[in-house]
Amino acid sequence: MPIIKTYILIGLALLTGTLSASAQSTERRIQVIIENPWQTEKTDEPVVINLHNLKTDFTIKSALVSDGTSEIPSQLDDMNGDTRADELAFVISLPAASKKTLTVILSSRQSTTHYPARVYAEMLFRTSKKKRYAKGYAIYADGKADTYNIQHHHGAAFESELVAYRIYFNEKQTTDLYGKFHKGLEIEKSQFYPTNDQLKQGFGDDVIKVNNSCGAGTLRGWDGIQATLIKPVAIRGQRILANGPVRTVVDAEVKGWQYQGKELNMVNRYTLYAGHRDAQVDVIFDTPLTDEVFATGVQNITGHADKYSDHNGLVASWGTDWPVNDTIKYKKETVGLATYIPQDIVVKEATDKENFLYLLSAPGRCSFRYYTMFTSCKETFGYPTKEKWFAYVQEWKKQLEQPVKIQIINL
Repeated sequence: MPIIKTYILIGLALLTGTLSASAQSTERRIQVIIENPWQTEKTDEPVVINLHNLKTDFTIKSALVSDGTSEIPSQLDDMNGDTRADELAFVISLPAASKKTLTVILSSRQSTTHYPARVYAEMLFRTSKKKRYAKGYAIYADGKADTYNIQHHHGAAFESELVAYRIYFNEKQTTDLYGKFHKGLEIEKSQFYPTNDQLKQGFGDDVIKVNNSCGAGTLRGWDGIQATLIKPVAIRGQRILANGPVRTVVDAEVKGWQYQGKELNMVNRYTLYAGHRDAQVDVIFDTPLTDEVFATGVQNITGHADKYSDHNGLVASWGTDWPVNDTIKYKKETVGLATYIPQDIVVKEATDKENFLYLLSAPGRCSFRYYTMFTSCKETFGYPTKEKWFAYVQEWKKQLEQPVKIQIINL
């Protein structure tokens, strides 16, 4: 069996907080004007600032984001593994047709303040001791290796207060789903497999059996008839780039994917923000695409799910199944799934025996973005019927198509 190599990335997801005054530190102040032009309120709207565009002459180690006298939790993220911050991220709520002007202080001094976590991500490696795991940030393996059981819960997991996902570390790379009864963070305690006591306390758990489907929004290949798994590949990897308190960023990466006569190096990057059930999926390649066609969408649960499509990039399903093979301890779960693909990369709709799909292509581009999400009927805060779910997914698409406008002014 090929040897599996594990690498730990250090210094990821740099946390921000209140700055300490010091003559030794260097600072840069900017104003960030955020406008919501839409006639609907925006709640926990993501804002991301590329720090390289600011061209500071010092290493940024902390940031303070303020709305008047109120401090807004934020985080600095290292996106390329060099231990230096590349992006500043936070979420903000804005009334309909409104504008806010924020002050941001960037500093070379390390912060000591930690904001309360609203998201969480983990990668756990098995050790020689049963039920003892080592936390990690990245793992890479030979593409022919049997990697499914290398990590606890079979791959990196990440969550917001509303939902949790995990990404299988194998050729499926599927997003498996964890539904919650109540809002809150659970994965660090339950590790995706709640105990009997935790279940009695009201913890959530696995809510879907994905089989070989795309689950909720997993990218697939396309052979002209059906969606295909991500294989063969030379190297397969996962990594956690950011772990809160505002967002998680988790990569599923392959190198040397033999696909449609090409050899592709690809990253599927999942970003989950505080207050969100939807994950942003960025698909990134190291060279421009040509005529490759991919597929994504939602699982047709048991082959008999209810479906909604607007035929313009939005597809959703609603179905019921046992989430695991143990039908004694566990009960059937009902879930709603949804995926939205921007129209400029949509080729056409398609179906196979396990999925409701869109085919997509992005010739000349090195990346494209789409979104996926789910709800579980066990949620006390969610969408208990297919009618309410299908109505919500249409509003969700409208929200995504009306982003806030951001302007940065140097002070």
